[in-house]
Amino acid sequence: RRYLRAARRRQMLLLLDIQPGRSDFFTETTRLERWLREPDVGLALDPEWRVTGSEVPGQVIGHVDAREVNATSAWLAQLVARHRLPQKLFIVHQFTDDMVDDTQLKRRDELAMVLNADGFGTRPVKVSKYRAFTRAARSFHQGFKLFYQEDVGLMTPAAVLRLRPAPDVVVYE
Repeated sequence: RRYLRAARRRQMLLLLDIQPGRSDFFTETTRLERWLREPDVGLALDPEWRVTGSEVPGQVIGHVDAREVNATSAWLAQLVARHRLPQKLFIVHQFTDDMVDDTQLKRRDELAMVLNADGFGTRPVKVSKYRAFTRAARSFHQGFKLFYQEDVGLMTPAAVLRLRPAPDVVVYE
């Protein structure tokens, strides 16, 4: 509630970023229904932190199958339609090819779906991953994430906007 009030005071969107550990995105998302019914609250899924069995988040790089993402996006799209909400921002973070099978993801008109090139590193590595991900998932909006501390040679906003295609969403963390 405090974060939503702060976002609203600045006319900003609150983005809830799910890092489910050994749970799943659908379960964790439905627990946030109260907040996702708000018109200015979006959702991000972070597969890096989605692990199974005895895996430990942070010790292994997690992943998610398209079926789980599709179930989550379908539930959220239904929530948007049922409550006559404006289109919601829905981000899926990705920094390895096998983190999520983006070829099987379904588009939802109620959601502004973004595949976000995540991960820290050098400028050439980040640009290369972004280009690979944008070629593979042309039917989604494109995102690009930068890390203030972890990136080597942090890209300027102008350099990010010169990427082709230009990202629709830019996240600084």
